[in-house]
Amino acid sequence: MTVIGFHASHEQLPPSALLTAVQRAEQAGFDAAMCSDHLAPWSRRQGHSGYAWSWLAAALATTSLRLGVVTAPGQRYHPVIAAQKVATLGEMFPGRFWAALGSGEAMNEHVTGDGWPAKPEREQRLVETADVMRRLLAGEEVTHDGLVSVHRARVWSLPAEAPPLLAAAVTAASAARHAAWADGLITVASEPRALRDIVAAYRDAGGRGPVCGQLHLAWAPSEAEALAIAHDQWQSNLVPAPEVWDIEQPEDFERRTEGASVDELARAVHISSDLGRHADRIGSLVDAGLDELYLHHVGQEQTPFIDAFGEHVLPQLSAERSAT
Repeated sequence: MTVIGFHASHEQLPPSALLTAVQRAEQAGFDAAMCSDHLAPWSRRQGHSGYAWSWLAAALATTSLRLGVVTAPGQRYHPVIAAQKVATLGEMFPGRFWAALGSGEAMNEHVTGDGWPAKPEREQRLVETADVMRRLLAGEEVTHDGLVSVHRARVWSLPAEAPPLLAAAVTAASAARHAAWADGLITVASEPRALRDIVAAYRDAGGRGPVCGQLHLAWAPSEAEALAIAHDQWQSNLVPAPEVWDIEQPEDFERRTEGASVDELARAVHISSDLGRHADRIGSLVDAGLDELYLHHVGQEQTPFIDAFGEHVLPQLSAERSAT
C-alpha cells in the first residue's frame, strides 16, 4: 500500500511552526513525513531556513512517524559529519529515518567559499560521498582521496541497522546513473508521464528499494486563494534546470521568475480548490509507479491544508487503495 506523507518545507516556516505542523499531520492520518535541508530560502517572501537535523530529532521524538530528509553532503557538509548525523538519528530512532542524497544547489553550498563545480563533477562527488558514508555506517575506518578527502575516519555510535540512503534525482538520466548505489529514489512528482519515465529509468538500471515522489500543491477554499498562495510562495521556484542549480541568492530567484505566467506556475504546482481534483492527481501519480508520495502544500498556513486533506482526501485514497 502506497505511503502518503507530509512534506515539511524549512524554507517557508520557522522550525517551531513546522514541528507543530508535522505533529498535526500525524494526528490527521498522514503515514510519514519528510523535510528539506536548506541554508537559504528560494525567496525573501518564504523567509526561513531552519537547521533540518535539529528539527528532525525533535520531530522523531515527538511523533511516531517515519521521517526522511533530502540533503546534499559533499561541500557544506563533509561526508564524515553527514554520516555521523545519519548514524545518530538511526541509533536513536531505529527503522524510522532515511536520508536522500543529492548533488546540491549553489544557493546552499556557495557559503563555504569553495568553487561551485560543474554538474558532472558534482555528480561524481555525490557517488564518492555516498560510498564514504555507506562504509562509515557499516563501521569501517575510512580514508579517501578524491573529490572529497577523508583521513582515517570512523563513526563510533552506530545503529544496529544503517538507515537507507536514497538518491535524489529530477531526471531519468540522473535516476539511472545513481541506481547502482542507492537504497531507493526520491524525485519531484508533477506529471504522471514524466514520472513514469523516471521510475522506469531507475528500475531498468537495477534500482532497488522504494521510489518516492514529492508533489507540490496549493489548496484553498477558492481557486483565487489557491492561485495567490502558489504565486506568493512558489513562483521563485520556477527556474528550470540546470540554471536552478547555479543561482546563489533568493533575490536572484525572484528576479529570474518575476515574469512567470500562470501556466508556468500550474505546471510546477497542482493548484485547485477542489479536493477531489487533488485526490485524482495523487492517484495518477501513485499509479505511475510510486511507493511513497509526500504532499507539499506550498502555503505558509499548513493547518487548513492538513485538516482538509486529513478529513477528505486521505480517507478517499485509503478506501481506493483498500479496494484494489
